[in-house]
Amino acid sequence: MKQTYEATEHGATGSAPGPRARRSVRLVGLDGIRGLAALFVVLHHCYLSAFPGYPVNTGPTWAAWLLYGHLAVVVFIVLSGFSLAVTPARSGWRLGGKVRFVHRRAWRILPPYWAALTFSLLVAWLIVPQPGEGVPTAKSVVVYGLLLQDLFGSPTPNGAFWSIAIEAQLYVVFPLLLLLLRRAGAVVTLGLVGAVVTAIGVVAPRLPIVDMLMRLTPAFAVLFAMGMVAAGVTAAGERVRRLPWAWLAALAAAPVFAVLWWRGSVWWDRNHFWADFALGPAVALLLAALATGRPAALVRLLDTRPVRSLGTFSYSLYLIHAPIVVAIKHVFVAPYVTAGMPVFVVTLMLAVPTAVLTARLFAAVFEIPFQQYRSWAPLRAAARARCARWRRVPQVAERGRKEYRDAEVVANEVAERG
Repeated sequence: MKQTYEATEHGATGSAPGPRARRSVRLVGLDGIRGLAALFVVLHHCYLSAFPGYPVNTGPTWAAWLLYGHLAVVVFIVLSGFSLAVTPARSGWRLGGKVRFVHRRAWRILPPYWAALTFSLLVAWLIVPQPGEGVPTAKSVVVYGLLLQDLFGSPTPNGAFWSIAIEAQLYVVFPLLLLLLRRAGAVVTLGLVGAVVTAIGVVAPRLPIVDMLMRLTPAFAVLFAMGMVAAGVTAAGERVRRLPWAWLAALAAAPVFAVLWWRGSVWWDRNHFWADFALGPAVALLLAALATGRPAALVRLLDTRPVRSLGTFSYSLYLIHAPIVVAIKHVFVAPYVTAGMPVFVVTLMLAVPTAVLTARLFAAVFEIPFQQYRSWAPLRAAARARCARWRRVPQVAERGRKEYRDAEVVANEVAERG
């Protein structure tokens, strides 16, 4: 039975046409991966707030893995390419309309981002700026508001915003990558993108003009393309789908993590470009495995309700967690708790649940409605309907209280007559 899929930023769903009806199918695990990656970034920033000095590990050795929060961004980029490419993969790598694609991406990404930017600016102006940064300026508002932070320097209101601009720029090249996949195939596409990015990485240290391109984090273009190519497994035949994708992912990841363990965080920080490049295939192969329902144990874990639910507002969590962590540590922890491990533990206990809860509430207003309604008209109609329901609540409550009082009076009268 053939299947068709529709991808969204928060996962991919699909439908399999039956004789008379279409049955909804969901690519299980994508939301869970996204949610765990976002949570890892929160833990990473809690660790850095307690043990400054990155990339040197000034904390306990057993917790050194928390230094590698950048790896979660690698997962986000590969997953973004994968999710966006699932639908085109089922239709011959065709986009289905550039204007529609741009509108849906902007509608999905910008409202939560601009709301988070406002929140981050207020925290930086009224409570505390981001570590190592000055107070955001008017230039910061313009640069970050236009998603140009990877091109122009200014005090950042949020340490997590650097990757949002890069992802938005990847959306611009997405139609071109689809064209390459359609005309030349996966091998040529990955080879061409990889060759261009590798050339930039090799020449940049020697040529200042090329080095300027490093501000755009060109390695992410390869990661994005890897995710797109991996999405092809959803349209592949059973022979391809039965390949041991999970084992291939493990084999691809093993040497990368072995080198990271051997060389340490300082080396890794100096070699982000090549480390990202090396980890991308492992992430792409893992997504291909999950799309085929394997390994079953991992799929079940990622599809548990808490993990899956976390994924549904992971974008909001990523957007607003940094100012929350910094503010909680500055106001509630640092003045009262001994530096080092006590600060880390208390910050973790306060900041993680606060960030998760706040992100869920934030998503309910600025993210989820923009997923459910694809334009202003239905969104305004839904908002008006909800406001109307809220206005009716006091009226219904008052009517209920009046009926209760009337019933009480009648009961008293009956009791007196008796």
